[in-house]
Amino acid sequence: MTEQEADQLATHRHYKGGLYRMIGVARHSETEESLVVYEHLWPHARGLWVRPEAMFNETLEDGTPRFRKLRD
Repeated sequence: MTEQEADQLATHRHYKGGLYRMIGVARHSETEESLVVYEHLWPHARGLWVRPEAMFNETLEDGTPRFRKLRD
């Protein structure tokens, strides 16, 4: 498994505290924009979500990452 593939299965913590599993990166059918597909794990399992990859990886104004990969 490559590092990129491992990242796609990693659990991330949202800056508001929720836990999410990144499932993969998909492409929008019309714009070809990269979208992160992720699953909400905690506090309430609420299904699959998508977010533009740039937004998933962005840092907020205060320097906090929107999502932080949790280490094994």
